Amino acid sequence: MDSYNVYKKGDKWVGKRAGGARASVARDTQAEAYAATRDMVARKGGGEISLHGLNGQIRDKNTIAPARDPRDSKG
Repeated sequence: MDSYNVYKKGDKWVGKRAGGARASVARDTQAEAYAATRDMVARKGGGEISLHGLNGQIRDKNTIAPARDPRDSKG
């Protein structure tokens, strides 16, 4: 299961695979970058996306089907 990060780089929001050399997605807004990254991850068999705020901290994580959610806790 691949992990991806969506974060601000310069004037664009990018979606990049963890450990990847370059961004897979670049869009004008965070919502557009997240949607494009989510669609790409779903087509590739699922994975996890970490959504970063302007300060660089992770503010949300989502597991995209068909990957299994790695958390065992409810919620």
